[in-house]
Order: sequence, then C-alpha cells, then structure tokens
Amino acid sequence: MLRKELLGEGLDDRAIARLVADGTLHRLRYGAYVDASSWKACDDVGQHGLVARAAIKRARSAVVLSHVSALGEWDVPMWDTTLDSVHLTRVDQRAGRREAGVLQHLGELREGDAVDLNGIQVTSATRTALDCITVMDVEHGVTIVSDLLHRRLTTAERLAEGREFMERWPGSLAQGLVLRLADGRCESVGERRSLYLIFRQGLPMAEPQYEIRDRSGQVFARVDFAWPELGVFLEFDGKIKYQKLLKDGESPSDVVIREKKREEAICRLTGWRCIRVVWADLYYPERTAAAIRAVLFPDVAV
Repeated sequence: MLRKELLGEGLDDRAIARLVADGTLHRLRYGAYVDASSWKACDDVGQHGLVARAAIKRARSAVVLSHVSALGEWDVPMWDTTLDSVHLTRVDQRAGRREAGVLQHLGELREGDAVDLNGIQVTSATRTALDCITVMDVEHGVTIVSDLLHRRLTTAERLAEGREFMERWPGSLAQGLVLRLADGRCESVGERRSLYLIFRQGLPMAEPQYEIRDRSGQVFARVDFAWPELGVFLEFDGKIKYQKLLKDGESPSDVVIREKKREEAICRLTGWRCIRVVWADLYYPERTAAAIRAVLFPDVAV
C-alpha cells in the first residue's frame, strides 16, 4: 500500500507512523508499506519481491521487473546473490536512473520479452536469463540458465535468438560462454556449480545424469556425472537432495546409508570409482579439482 492509499482510508501520517512503530505495518521504502506479518512470513527472496512491487507502484514511467529481481518470480534457486537493489527495465527505452535501492535499466523490450506473472509485469524467462548474464559472473549465469532449461521455461534456440539481438549490449560478451556451458540435464544448483567447477578447473567434461545399466541392459541407476571412459562417476551430496530422497518414516541417516549401499552396488556392477562432492567443496575449487583429478588419473603424479 502506498501512503496516498492509506490516507484515502482515513489515516494520517501520525497514524501511519504509529502502525509502523507498533509492528502492524512494515515500511518497504519511502511512501510504501505492507502488513508486517506478511513481511515476516517471507524469506529474503519473498521480501525482495515485496520491495520490488513497491518500486513498481512508485515508478514514474512504465517498467518491467527484470534481471536479478525477476529470478524470484520465476522460482529460480539463488545462492550468494545480493538482493539489495530492485532491477527494473523501462518500457519507453529512455535512459534509466539509479535511486536508493532501485536500478532502472535501459534496454529494448521486444514482443514476448515481458509477461504477466504473479500479478506484475516481469521479463520472460529467456530475457531474464540473458539479462542476468550481463550483470552476474559466469558461474551464476550457468546455474540460472541451466535451471530454466531444466524446467523447460526456455530453450537453447530462444536463448540463441535473444543473444543475437543483444550481442552489442554492455555485458553481453559472457553470454556465449554461459550458453555453451549451461546444461538442462543438471537437476540442482549443486550439480550446476559442479559442472562449472569441472570446466573452470580444466578437468575433462563429464556426462550429466548418466544412466547405469545392468547386465540385462535395464537402467539400474542414474548418477549426477560420469566419465565412462575413465571408469569414474561423481555424486553431489546436498541437503536438498537428501530431503528429496527421504521416504515416509525415514531419517536423514537412513538416506545416507541407502545412498552408500547404492554407491557400492554401482561400483560392484561397473567396477568404477566414485567421487562425492558436498556444498562446502565448491568454495575450494582448486583443492576439490585436485582431489577429482587424483581419482580420474590415479597413475599420474600430482
């Protein structure tokens, strides 16, 4: 709710201030408020979405929620992402402006680049991905594009066409690399970051979501990554993965034991070796890559 809307309901500035002070209302930004209980019920992404809606309502020109701010509307999982500014793209193609907590972008929006989503105008999944690549690093870009590809919210063809349209825009040089690396087969942020680590550290590229077949040719298991020619597979172990694998009445330790037995069964069937990577390993890429390389090439002195 904007200040003028609250005034229209019979409140004055003192009454609004009292409602903020006693915790009934939460001030999103100058002249914009929300029910405090709704604010507290949201996570960081949800709270950013509320601030974004306030910025859209207070904008003096037609705008579309875009870039990093559009990710939450598309339910793209975020990690180590700063949400201190709302990103908007102006519809009139005039130079945007930067003010406290809001960054307006100048960028031409073509037909289909903006859609109605969650009650507001948001850049399409394809445009959001390409915009984010221009303002984020390659690793974040790979995770975003891979997620949207995995959920079939965009396609390689749409991304390539959009990249051609934006090829001379600031920050667009990274788009080619990100689009080559992104892979919709990767199912989680951890897997997508592992894929980037493998590339960035110069390791042989692995096959994502590789199917392991038994002696009758039936699919026995599917592993996160595999180097079939080297007889090695890699599994990313994350909290979300184990939550997804939990069955009724099971504890996390039950899942760990079951996953260990699954790993042993795959190794017996294939004769391959297993590498396990956890979230913390991704923050030490050189060390993690050295450990992976030692398994891939055990006969090569490091």
